[in-house]
Amino acid sequence: MAETNPFNELIETAIFRLNENTSKIEKCLNNLEEKDIWDRPNECSNSIGNLILHICGNITQYIISSLGRKEDKRNRDLEFSIREGFDKSLLIEKLNDTVNQAIQTLKALHEQDLMTVRSVQAYEYSGIAIVIHVVEHYSYHTGQIIFYTKMLKDVDLDFYAGVDLNRKNE
Repeated sequence: MAETNPFNELIETAIFRLNENTSKIEKCLNNLEEKDIWDRPNECSNSIGNLILHICGNITQYIISSLGRKEDKRNRDLEFSIREGFDKSLLIEKLNDTVNQAIQTLKALHEQDLMTVRSVQAYEYSGIAIVIHVVEHYSYHTGQIIFYTKMLKDVDLDFYAGVDLNRKNE
């Protein structure tokens, strides 16, 4: 078995997971009505629209701004207070644009960029920790969007159609 470069593997895996989550969210949005996007099950919950804006804010602040050394212009509170104004197509466009910018930022990183500690929000993280945080955070909220979509539409989203998930490790 050939040795892999851990730096390259981290970046490639992060990019794979960012794209995978984006695809899952797009599939959810394509199964939903426009009215479903901003619906909140209760006042303590967020709408799918808010979650997507929040995901974009997090990716922008952590990867594009911090790792990409760009000004941090995030308004986190606004991500949760918006109640309308983005239809499905605008949300998909915003999400894709944000993820694509993040991927370009990740591809431009050098090994030292992942070792450097930076201040992000109220935290001090290495570049490695930033990448892990973003992928984990994105996956977490993608799961919420999937759950809510399935609850609203009673639909199997077939994310793993054609994959034998019962196959044992070799």
